[in-house]
Amino acid sequence: MSIPFTNPLPIPVLGFCAYSGTGKTTLLKQLIPELNRRGVRLAVIKHAHHNFDVDIPGKDSYEMRKAGAKQMLVASHVRWALMTEDARDSDPELPHLLNQIEADKVDIVLVEGFKKLELPKIELHRAAHGKPFIHTHDDNIQAIACCDDTELPAELKRLDINNVPQIADYVCDYIASWKPCPIDLPMALSCGCELDNSTTLSVRQGIDKILSYVNPVTATETVALDELENRVLASDAISPVNVPQHTNSAMDGYAFKLAADGQAYKMVGEVMAGHAYAGTIQAGEAVRIMTGAPVPAGADTVQLRELANEQDGQVRFEGEMALGQHVRQAGEDIAQGATALAANTRLHAAEQGLLASLGFGELPVFKRPTIAVFSTGDEVCQPGEPLKPNCIFDSNRYTIKSMAKKLGCEVIDLGIIQDSEAALADALKNAAKQADIVISSGGVSVGDADYIKTVLEQVGQINFWRINMRPGRPLAFGQIGDSLFFGLPGNPVAVMVSFLQFVQPAIRKLAGEQDWTPTMVPATTDKPLRSRVGRTEFMRGIYHLGADGKLHVTTTGAQGSGMLSSMVKGNCLIVIGEKDDQLQPGDTVYIQPFADLL
Repeated sequence: MSIPFTNPLPIPVLGFCAYSGTGKTTLLKQLIPELNRRGVRLAVIKHAHHNFDVDIPGKDSYEMRKAGAKQMLVASHVRWALMTEDARDSDPELPHLLNQIEADKVDIVLVEGFKKLELPKIELHRAAHGKPFIHTHDDNIQAIACCDDTELPAELKRLDINNVPQIADYVCDYIASWKPCPIDLPMALSCGCELDNSTTLSVRQGIDKILSYVNPVTATETVALDELENRVLASDAISPVNVPQHTNSAMDGYAFKLAADGQAYKMVGEVMAGHAYAGTIQAGEAVRIMTGAPVPAGADTVQLRELANEQDGQVRFEGEMALGQHVRQAGEDIAQGATALAANTRLHAAEQGLLASLGFGELPVFKRPTIAVFSTGDEVCQPGEPLKPNCIFDSNRYTIKSMAKKLGCEVIDLGIIQDSEAALADALKNAAKQADIVISSGGVSVGDADYIKTVLEQVGQINFWRINMRPGRPLAFGQIGDSLFFGLPGNPVAVMVSFLQFVQPAIRKLAGEQDWTPTMVPATTDKPLRSRVGRTEFMRGIYHLGADGKLHVTTTGAQGSGMLSSMVKGNCLIVIGEKDDQLQPGDTVYIQPFADLL
């Protein structure tokens, strides 16, 4: 039985597998120096099938380990070695062992053993031994190093087991052609294949279908710098100046023309920020200079004030000095005429500050999208009014409005529409005349008694989909006149999750942003997580930085789709992709932090 394997390193891992007695170790002892001779930096992991020691009984390291030290590290100026006591019933885990490798110091890891793992391997085979082939039940065999008597299918790469340089050639070629596997992100962009037209879609298919209907706004307006927050730039912002505008000092210190170390420089002046030195610095001269002040003509280096000794009109410097140190060149950040910010960029504090530093007082931006929002159902009551028997307060309208406003939208609140065909038809037609997107909540599940489905089919072009996700399985999407329509589920958490996954990318594209994707961050789960293969699960989670320096995440607890408290307690969504049904503590999951929108 094969065992799945994922390479955790940014370098290739190549196994050597064979039956006992074939000569794996003998080959590697010849192959390693040949690869070293070619400049290949190697790490090797060997699977030992017995109790073993590499330190010597009687030595201090051996005695301390045997006394109970779980880890014993012994080091000299030549080498260091770490022995770890980690008794277990099964074989050691190769991914864990690989993570102990200093991947930045080697080009490839060669692995001897672990033949049941689904990792790329070279099989060693000698016909005289009479053993069966491994490649017949292992699709991960990349090549077979064998003797002349071995018969192989033509499609298999054949190597001479006795020709070490040839095998080294193969390993070098393998390193050169190796590419890391792309990260298997949940909801990753589709490959460009035709979308499935069935009524049950993956989350990715739903997003792609929706975005195919979205046409970005083209109308623009010129807006003052102070009002640019959360707006989308309509044209490239071309820098009218160099940044920095002048070659200037990065430190408080002294500016001079660098000469031999130890030379004394004659003090000839001082340059404050906002002022300039009128003359040209000659060899052997220096000026005091403040951070940001223009470097005088003739000077090419700045030394820190703390490393200077000024006395009797002269200054000497301590420490090593390099030509051009602590000098910021004009235009090294942004050159005059360069694109400072590209069109279709959403503007926030950093972008506004950058534009201000370039002298822009106003800029063209796309007009804000307009969103119309209403709720349906006679059971829904307006917050602030008495709660009717058997009814609930309307929360969905307020979460939708808040999220839309944070995306820079103008919002029209149509309130609660009563359950009648005439009222719904009038509301939808009126909303479509005013808004780019119309959003309702509730009334999209199969079997609902609401009128919304009937009315939508009368006034627009509507698709009702079932999305393979939880929460938020039912989704309605379509067009009413020139407006897009979203019919979101009725449960409060499902509404927020559906908005984040489907409405948000549509609004961002409509507003003029290009190629936006949600933030997905890897984290370690501290608790078991369960889903179902074929479904994308969005759990409310709380992430934090663990003592190991990595992000860890756990759920907020109960995950009912009506429990808005789980959204309040959480700071992220834990996204479990379609391929996973069960994750154990210590496994890597992906999270969507709330910081972007909520």
